[in-house]
Amino acid sequence: MAKCIPVILLICAAAGAQQNHNQYEPATTAGAGQKLLAQFAGEWDVVKTFFPMNGKPIVTKATCKQYLIQDGKFLQSDFTFFNPDGTKSTGTGISGFDPKTNRFTTVWYDSRQTTMSIRQSDGTFDGKNIVLWSTPLDVERPGRKTVARAHLEEDGRLLLHRHFLIDEKGTERMMIELRMTRK
Repeated sequence: MAKCIPVILLICAAAGAQQNHNQYEPATTAGAGQKLLAQFAGEWDVVKTFFPMNGKPIVTKATCKQYLIQDGKFLQSDFTFFNPDGTKSTGTGISGFDPKTNRFTTVWYDSRQTTMSIRQSDGTFDGKNIVLWSTPLDVERPGRKTVARAHLEEDGRLLLHRHFLIDEKGTERMMIELRMTRK
């Protein structure tokens, strides 16, 4: 019996810690942003157009599979890009929406580089358009200022995702456009 007391105390402590964690950080439910993200789920054919500072746009084909994860709270986007030189590259995005703050947050990483990018909305959401601003990971070297906008067209058959570079005067210039057509 004396040997069982420490085990019982450990189990009770673990149950108490879980109860305290739930009190500290209560579970949340999906909100309006998740309803829009759910509409993005599916398989897509992608045309990526990169607009360099000089020269002609560079067009790359891709495929994308998007699906909800973590009980429908986040959207995962898995891309495969078919580069003009015959090679492939991949990228993954994770998008979420916090109904308490009315903000979207996205994280992107890909096989081309060893960095991650984070973008976040400003707390305004009209139910149809996602607007994401670059969020620096290193505040001492914030990097370039960008904004990305995404919305559905053609009754959900086309997902249009555009990235804009913002200069020091606040002028936007499109850098990347992803035209995603539902399969």
